[in-house]
Amino acid sequence: MPITKSAKKRMRQSLIRKKRNRRMKSTVKNSIKKFLQLVNEEKGEEAKKMLPQVIKLIDITSSKGVWHKNKAAREKSKLMKKLAGI
Repeated sequence: MPITKSAKKRMRQSLIRKKRNRRMKSTVKNSIKKFLQLVNEEKGEEAKKMLPQVIKLIDITSSKGVWHKNKAAREKSKLMKKLAGI
């Protein structure tokens, strides 16, 4: 347990960030799963409409530091390749 006042504050901050990061990761992963499901069902038009929303979520996650920028780029590339394949 933290003893100093600054250590207590750091602990509070880290818990808040942890919750935010988990929520953002979960949101992005769920949206990617929905997109991939549309691609697997070969619903191209719906997938095309959903792709910009998914990319925006990935960019936000990357800009907040939840995901590394290279991971974000890799995921976006993977999703665009999947869409181009149908």
